[in-house]
Order: sequence, then structure tokens, then C-alpha cells
Amino acid sequence: MTGHDDDERVADKRAASRMSGDGAPEDEQPPPAANDPVTEAEAKADAHYKNWQRTAADFSNYKKRVEQERSEMARLAKAALVINLLPIYDDLDRAASTVDSHLAGLNWVQGVLAIQQKFTRLLEALDVKELTADGEQFDPSRHEAIGQQPGPEGKVLHVAQKGYLLGDKVLRPAMVIVGDGSGAK
Repeated sequence: MTGHDDDERVADKRAASRMSGDGAPEDEQPPPAANDPVTEAEAKADAHYKNWQRTAADFSNYKKRVEQERSEMARLAKAALVINLLPIYDDLDRAASTVDSHLAGLNWVQGVLAIQQKFTRLLEALDVKELTADGEQFDPSRHEAIGQQPGPEGKVLHVAQKGYLLGDKVLRPAMVIVGDGSGAK
């Protein structure tokens, strides 16, 4: 029976190896040894994967930030260009609106009017719009008061210099004369 006892001991050792000290089932494996090459390789792979995920997220954020910066720079460059062109446009507009009737048929006057029209179309293409001000209620975010005259209080009576919007943002506020409330006009 010694052969049978040996088989039982072997069977017991196998059963004992399948069960942990607290009776855990066979499919839960004990933690591998600290210097197990497979565990080390899995830990390195996990660390590399997490680093790759962080780098991918950082790169995605970088691309978004660069795109926003480019967009902002383009918007600022466009605004700077338009701000520098507006005084020229104002001069052309004044020249076109004050042409004497006896000069209206001359070729050079027609040329100035054509340039003014092209300039207007260029500003429209750049999404620049004139700010409406005359007869409006004074709005400090859209108008700059340069004086007061007798008239309805807070009403824009006269536009000294046109204001412009670039998209929805005020590019240049309109310079206006506002009623002081002392008389009605």
C-alpha cells in the first residue's frame, strides 16, 4: 500500500497547489515572483502604453491649441489690415459724397467713384459692416460720444465718424454727437 499512499500524497500535493492557503479556487493564480520576466515585460508594456496615451492626448491638445492660435492670428491680422484701411475708405467716401454736380460726369470722378465701390465690396468680402448710429439710442459699447447738443436725451443726433463691425465685434466705434435732453429735435 505504500504505492497507494504515494499516489495520495501526490494527489494531495496537486490539490494543495490548486488551492491557496485560504481555499481560493484554481483559476485565481497567486501573484508571480517579483523577478518574473513575463511580469516585468507586461509592466513595461503597460507603462509604454500609458505613456503613448498621454503623448497622443498631449499631441491632440497641441494641434488644437496651434489651430486656435493660427485662427486668432489670422483674425488679428485681418482686423489690423482693416483698421489701417478704414481712414482711406473714409476719405474716399467723403470725396464721393461731396462731388459737385457739374463734375459728376468727368472721367476722373467716375474713376474715384469706381474705386470707392470696389473698396466697399472689398470690406463686405472681409465681413466688415458699417455700424448704424444715426437716430439710434446711444450705446457706449458701439458709439463714442464726442459731444452733446440739444435734443432727445441719449439719442444719437449726428455721426462725426462712421463705426464698423468685423463680424459681430466692434472694430471701430462710431464717433457721435448725443442729445442732452434739453430740447426735442
